[in-house]
Amino acid sequence: QVQLEESGGGLVQDGNSLTLACTTSGRAFSLLTMGWFRQAPGKERDFVAAIDLSGRNTRYSDSVKGRFTISRDLARNAIYLRMNSLKPEDTANYLCAAKFRGDEEWKYWGQGTQVTVSS
Repeated sequence: QVQLEESGGGLVQDGNSLTLACTTSGRAFSLLTMGWFRQAPGKERDFVAAIDLSGRNTRYSDSVKGRFTISRDLARNAIYLRMNSLKPEDTANYLCAAKFRGDEEWKYWGQGTQVTVSS
């Protein structure tokens, strides 16, 4: 069983930065592909970023590419999402997700952490 817990959300002004963290339970972290998604009220959940087992390969949605950076720390069983140049349209509940290598769908989800960007 994999449990995920996000932290680091909050209220920030347009143009500022914020770093989210997601910690995992258990000893499976090194076997998990990890990702971040976000969901704004009344909208569908959208992919934000993902990082592979090694931490060397990442991908981003077009809307955050160049502003957000995903990283992982094997020693802390954690991933991070550094968000720079935040915009009001980045306001959403940010969810951490995980899946084992070879799985097509994201199987494990956290509860999310709210990010609000004021203009």
